[in-house]
Amino acid sequence: MNVRPTAIPDVLIIEPRVFEDSRGYFFESFNSRGLAQAGIDYQFVQDNQSRSVRNVLRGLHYQVRQPQGKLVRVVRGEVFDVAVDIRRSSPTFGKWVGVTLNEGNKQMFWIPPGFAHGFLVISESADFLYKTTDFYAPADERTIRWNDPELAISWPVQGDPVVSAKDASGLLLRDAETFY
Repeated sequence: MNVRPTAIPDVLIIEPRVFEDSRGYFFESFNSRGLAQAGIDYQFVQDNQSRSVRNVLRGLHYQVRQPQGKLVRVVRGEVFDVAVDIRRSSPTFGKWVGVTLNEGNKQMFWIPPGFAHGFLVISESADFLYKTTDFYAPADERTIRWNDPELAISWPVQGDPVVSAKDASGLLLRDAETFY
């Protein structure tokens, strides 16, 4: 596995070692020892999967009292995935980093606790899979507005994306509960 830092050093891109031949391919999609050696030394407690159609934008989500680290990947289709640093004590507070994940590149994206997370489907549909370091806690879930002008995320969408009512009513970062 190859681990690459992003513009926000705590957020990582993981490229698995893929073995391909005429039969297809094989790769380890999860190896706790390899991830720990790369600095991702967490216990994952929950796996989640979603399917969304083109232009669906989910996020920017996070949990305040049970912050979740997320190891995300796409098993079918393609998404633009975004992590936003919402740790007020961080030198990269309010900064974001995005990466394209798809079934072809097989990359994974590590979003540590203390970040808001969202993604936009840029293929006809996408199956999105992610592991979390803490359980889903609906009462602790918060949403930052996907189009917050201070964040100025460059979502690769023409027109307005398809968002849930909850995501449409997210707060601006300046008004949101964040981490210290």
